[in-house]
Amino acid sequence: MHEQGVSLSVRSFLDQFKETIVVKGHISRDLELTHILYREKTRPVLFEDLDGFRAVGNLWSTRERIAAAMGVEPAELTRKMIQAMDSPSKPQELENAPFDQNVLTDFDLRESAIPKFYKTDGGRFVTAGVVIAEHDGVRNMSFHRLMVIDEDKFAIRIVPRHLYALHRRAIDQGQELKIAVAVGLCPSIMLSAAMSLEFGKDELTVANSLRQLCLKEPVSVRKLRNCLLVPAFAEYIFEGRITKDVADEGPFVDITGTIDPVRKQPVVEIDRIYHRDDAIFQMILPGVNEHYLMMGMPREPVIQKTVGLAVPEVHAVRLTEGGCCWLHGVVSITKQREGDSVNAIMAALGSHASMKMVTVVDRDIDVFDDREVEWAVATRFQGHRNLVVIENARGSSLDPSADETTTKVGIDATKPIDGKGFDRVKPE
Repeated sequence: MHEQGVSLSVRSFLDQFKETIVVKGHISRDLELTHILYREKTRPVLFEDLDGFRAVGNLWSTRERIAAAMGVEPAELTRKMIQAMDSPSKPQELENAPFDQNVLTDFDLRESAIPKFYKTDGGRFVTAGVVIAEHDGVRNMSFHRLMVIDEDKFAIRIVPRHLYALHRRAIDQGQELKIAVAVGLCPSIMLSAAMSLEFGKDELTVANSLRQLCLKEPVSVRKLRNCLLVPAFAEYIFEGRITKDVADEGPFVDITGTIDPVRKQPVVEIDRIYHRDDAIFQMILPGVNEHYLMMGMPREPVIQKTVGLAVPEVHAVRLTEGGCCWLHGVVSITKQREGDSVNAIMAALGSHASMKMVTVVDRDIDVFDDREVEWAVATRFQGHRNLVVIENARGSSLDPSADETTTKVGIDATKPIDGKGFDRVKPE
């Protein structure tokens, strides 16, 4: 099968990236791989023999690599994501896919490529799995970690959002929720799967528009035996059902690098596994760069859109790596009146409930440069007049410092409207 363009498969990306590290010798999927991925946080690592499997980690571990794969500059990608969210379009359905080459009904998840990353983990976890589900005409695509608990079963972590709602609807109707888990995907699909969209909006159609906007080519999908449409060029597809049963899930090292506790979570039963010939299993190492970006970058368009409703000009948004791309952010604006920066702070904190600190800067500050942001705070901020503190707000369950509520902070590091004495002198 001819693969159109360069955006369709993990292997095509690895061929492009000169910085990829190839590990040819045998590596254990129990903990040993973690030392390599952790050491090379920003470089893709291809394991040729992960206990007999091919696997990759750190694939999307820099903004620059993600943007390059999408054919745009990093600063442009947020605007493209906003456009895609506003204009979803139907993906291209294919009659066959590379993963049709291998369809397994006799398998043992415990003997698969799925790794255990940390000693504290409750088991082996799928961390780069995008779950596609559909019920009563509503399709949802989202990231969920899955812990192997038996030869054909996972425990799936579901927070009360869209997949949770679909599962509850199915169970209330006496049904199990049909799902597919896709592993080994391009950024257009992965970014869209992690977006915060309204219930009922189909992330797969947003992914198609995002790829069309950036690469002028569609997302291709293939219908499975359970009638779900899934990305046609995935490396692996796990087809199954979320049942009414529950099991212990966790502990798990989450995005902050701290331990998420054991919870009772739904059980997934897998009916079939599909995979390409010589498939590459994709992994996201918890608590480092790729985990940050795949969770954080898709939230930035929502923040930018919401702040744009509060102030006239919003130039860039970044959830920062120091804040795990989840808890801290930076927004650049152009003020037209005093008070615009405070309105921007309020809008930003409200648009991403997990964010507990946001810094608002002027357009002359590069939000992607930590040194510039800190310079703006150092030279344009005074705590007694430019600090916004909001107590008893709902925050992130991933923040180990938070109780039932959290305190949110906004830093106004913008210069006054007249700007006199606040500009940095540069050589002409």
